[in-house]
Amino acid sequence: MPRSPPSCEGCNRRSAINAIEECVDQVIAALEPPPKLTVSEWADLNRRLSSEASAEAGDWRTDRAPYQRALLDALTPNSPWERVVFMSSSQVGKTECLNSFVGYIIDRDPGPVLVVQPRVEDGEAWSKDRLAPMLRDTPCLHGKVADVRSRDANNRVLHKRFQGGSITIAGANSPAGLAMRPIRYVLLDEVDRYPPSAGTEGDPVSLAVKRSTTWWNRKILLVSTPTVKGASRIESWWLRSNQSSYWVPCPECGAHQVLVWPSVEWPQGQPEDAKYRCAHCAALIPSHRKAWMLARGEWRAANPKSKIAGFWINQLYSPWKEWPETAVEFLEANAGGPETLRAFINTALGELWDDERQTSVDIATLLERRETYGPRLRSGVCLLTVGVDVQLDRAELELIGWGKGEESWSIEYRVLPGDPSAPELWRALDEYLNRQWLHEYGMSLPVAGCAIDSGFHTQQVYDFCRVRYHRRVFAVKGKAGALPVWPKKPTRNTINKTPMWIVGVDSAKSVIYGRLRIEQAGPGYCHFPRERTEEWFEQLLSETLTTTYSRGVPVREWKPKRGVRTEVLDARVYGYAALCGLVSMGLRLDAEADRIDAMRPDREPRQVVTPATGRRVLRSPWMDSGNRRV
Repeated sequence: MPRSPPSCEGCNRRSAINAIEECVDQVIAALEPPPKLTVSEWADLNRRLSSEASAEAGDWRTDRAPYQRALLDALTPNSPWERVVFMSSSQVGKTECLNSFVGYIIDRDPGPVLVVQPRVEDGEAWSKDRLAPMLRDTPCLHGKVADVRSRDANNRVLHKRFQGGSITIAGANSPAGLAMRPIRYVLLDEVDRYPPSAGTEGDPVSLAVKRSTTWWNRKILLVSTPTVKGASRIESWWLRSNQSSYWVPCPECGAHQVLVWPSVEWPQGQPEDAKYRCAHCAALIPSHRKAWMLARGEWRAANPKSKIAGFWINQLYSPWKEWPETAVEFLEANAGGPETLRAFINTALGELWDDERQTSVDIATLLERRETYGPRLRSGVCLLTVGVDVQLDRAELELIGWGKGEESWSIEYRVLPGDPSAPELWRALDEYLNRQWLHEYGMSLPVAGCAIDSGFHTQQVYDFCRVRYHRRVFAVKGKAGALPVWPKKPTRNTINKTPMWIVGVDSAKSVIYGRLRIEQAGPGYCHFPRERTEEWFEQLLSETLTTTYSRGVPVREWKPKRGVRTEVLDARVYGYAALCGLVSMGLRLDAEADRIDAMRPDREPRQVVTPATGRRVLRSPWMDSGNRRV
């Protein structure tokens, strides 16, 4: 007999069982912890880069900059690293790595977070410009932190709460922000820009780290571009770390190496053709092979026994900066003097600036570089300045010729003996400044500007300069510290209203010493005649740049060498200051050099068209500005 169909009661029972089983599965799934993800995996799955915060908006891809993966994974809570140090240049994505870690914490492993920026203002900018766009554009973070515009007390610019944790954003200059509450995650950004003390509380890094002592599973991240050797916070932490650097293979021979600046080469005058020279096979690698190299790179530790993870990388690795771009940046920085070169070394190369190494000049090298001058000014000279250092019984001066790119020639060094309080010395100086100097091209050049030190015999210097201001004879006074070589405007003494210019002597010395290290004739190069003695060069190099500490604050200052006179260096400083004064008044040195070069005797004459309306005289604005008498 055929089986009878199942009863309705049996069907209902089975459906109920299936529904219960499905519900149980859902409950079990809900109770299970989320799958373990590293920070880099989380970022690849979830992060969305905002158009206002990134040049490459859209999905985050760690493979775009493969060196970031190890750093991000070291921040994963279950990694063995408690402290992570990242010393790098700019343009390598270090801030976005910090942002990814913050997003991971909010989404996957909540806890109290402290983000420390150099100043409170920097913290506000990071919160508005970096954090807020990430919270808005990353789907898995939607709704976890209230919108700052919602008037929610749990979401303010410098303090945000989310389920299971909070984010406190503080400035290193604010002791209150660093000492309020226990913290599991301590994220310290640009630590080399922190002040030496948070108010009167002490070192801001130490204050922040102490907030995490009660957490067994804490994470501490320190990020910064380095600054001056011996005075850099990130350097001290880096030296304690495992000191990992990113090794990439050569596409020609396969040998791994660290990318360093001395291996970047380009033809003379063609930085746009810069390539990387392999340290092993000497092959020249074009910039478009960088992506292949990065994808096959690996981190290697120089101090593997350390319990602190340390990563260092520079702009040569950046997928957002090609090697020719960095070469152009270097040439511009090198032409700008030591301060711009220092910024390049710190921010582009991620390296420490060594004051002693960068400012040391070998006297023997300068002696070998001396040249034989002819009776006339050299062809490259287009402008003359004089720097005068006044002493108790004499005045010492240097006549300096300037060319394109501030290439310089030491034309003459004179000592004018006599009492500066008597008129004879000033009469001799006036006669000297009124001289004309014959040029190789046949014309004569006058002294365009002169700067006279007013530290000694101040009133006599004021009296001399006041009636010659229209000739660009400046009364100056040197002042140490972080000042520009030439100020925007002068001060005026209270007696006779003589303009007096404050010269930033530290800045001038940094430029001069930096240019003395230039080895090839061209922009910034310094020429010296054969008659300059070793003693003269000793005076030119009579000071050294040192870093000292005052109340824990690193102070960079120039100090004279014991037993060496400084008049030669002072005269050079004032001669350079006179040039800077002319430039501030409108002088275009390169244009002046082109004008003089156009007078070269062997140059083919240009066809001159005279307008029918009559002859028009063209003058530089800086020349016209000299017609005003004081």
